[in-house]
Amino acid sequence: MMITQQVFSTYCSLKRSLHPAAKGLMLSAALGLTLVLGACASDSEVAKTDSGVSGETAEAVQADNSQVKTGSESIVYAEDGIAIGGADPVAYFTDDTFVAGSTEHTYEWDGATWQFASAENRDLFAASPEEYAPQYGGYCAWAVGQNALAAIDPNAWSIVDGKLYLNANKRIQNRWSEDIPGNIALADENWPTLSVQ
Repeated sequence: MMITQQVFSTYCSLKRSLHPAAKGLMLSAALGLTLVLGACASDSEVAKTDSGVSGETAEAVQADNSQVKTGSESIVYAEDGIAIGGADPVAYFTDDTFVAGSTEHTYEWDGATWQFASAENRDLFAASPEEYAPQYGGYCAWAVGQNALAAIDPNAWSIVDGKLYLNANKRIQNRWSEDIPGNIALADENWPTLSVQ
């Protein structure tokens, strides 16, 4: 797993010089690589810490603590304080697609700034954040099922039973989609512990 450590070392050293959009893409790619390599490893190769989170994945998340924003009861995937890569969470429901939010329409909730494409979407979210916010604080749903936290690609998403789920990338989303009910059950079981770290 030295490759992923090198990827994250490179990410951390380049982060300051990158455009904000490039930071998110690079982090998503790096964490996606961690998930893919971890998924390919045998169970004996995936080391767990006392909290049950993959040691390497936990290090990756902690390598850039701007990615994790703590709320009173949970954590939200955010980079530079912006939740879910700046995606408008309401648009997944109303437009059936990923839509980038705007700095003109924001709402502070659960320790992060959420961005929206319109004032209408912001107001819908403000009236009922739990209805529109992604599951597991916006972290990759497949990773949470593996008892780990990982960044997301806002283009890798699904709505299942009226709830928004995000994934690290399209490849991980395909893996997650192979057993959606089973993966949700695993993630639901793991999230209470992961969400308060």
